[in-house]
Amino acid sequence: MSFYPATDLVLNAQSEVYHLGLTSANVAKKIIVVGDQDRVELVSSFFDEVNFRKQHREFVCHTGIYKDKNISVLSTGIGTDNIDIVVNELDAIFNIDLSSRTEKVEKTTLEIVRIGTCGILRPEINVHSYILSSHALGLDNIAHFYKLNFSDFESKVAKELHSCMGLPQTIQPYFVSANKELTARFESEKTHKGITITSSGFYGPQGRNLRLATPISNIHTALETFNYEGLKTMNFEMESSALFALGRGLGHACTTICLGIANRPKFEFSKGYKEEMDSLIQYVLDRF
Repeated sequence: MSFYPATDLVLNAQSEVYHLGLTSANVAKKIIVVGDQDRVELVSSFFDEVNFRKQHREFVCHTGIYKDKNISVLSTGIGTDNIDIVVNELDAIFNIDLSSRTEKVEKTTLEIVRIGTCGILRPEINVHSYILSSHALGLDNIAHFYKLNFSDFESKVAKELHSCMGLPQTIQPYFVSANKELTARFESEKTHKGITITSSGFYGPQGRNLRLATPISNIHTALETFNYEGLKTMNFEMESSALFALGRGLGHACTTICLGIANRPKFEFSKGYKEEMDSLIQYVLDRF
């Protein structure tokens, strides 16, 4: 039986996981994660009732009932570094006995869906479209710090995308699948499904030039036409690769659906998307 010392499994004075400040009594097994902490209130406003609210740092959690389903919504903040914290601590509160610091024999599988915003990579896809992630390419390093298994197909596509994007050899991306069964629940004629590129930043890592130039300024142009056995690149965002990789490694089902608020090839950015985000939230809740 694995034992986790205080320096590995860090708890606060209330014996809650250190960053989230939560226990399994506060969190449902169906979890919506969002980057923006203000979006937690927006999602939970659709619930029939909210029976738990808490904020610790940028991590806001509301748990409640939607059409007889017990659902939590949790903010992660921006980036895969925060996803590392969120996924590990969510798993810990369900699959580690926090009192004895030992791993539970019977494991709990969580369903986690990320609702976010993204930049669209295909010129034919309109702003405010729903982008559903079947896979994610991670330009971050999170997965490389864990003993995770990737299929031959995933390793091959990672190499193909590395070549397509013209990345420096010092950057070694990883490619990981979303959970197929959970992803299928959100697929419809409204969604565009494909590869999400998860960047480690918003500006240079996504090919944006302000005052500090990037050598990959044409990265989105290279990705516009990528097609590997019918699998196309769809969007840029900043969380999904770590969510999919760590979630799968820990035995959880994870996927992402984003509202496209920019079309990079057409240089278009949304003039406002409140109604469209409301519709996406309703769409996810009805299928979760």
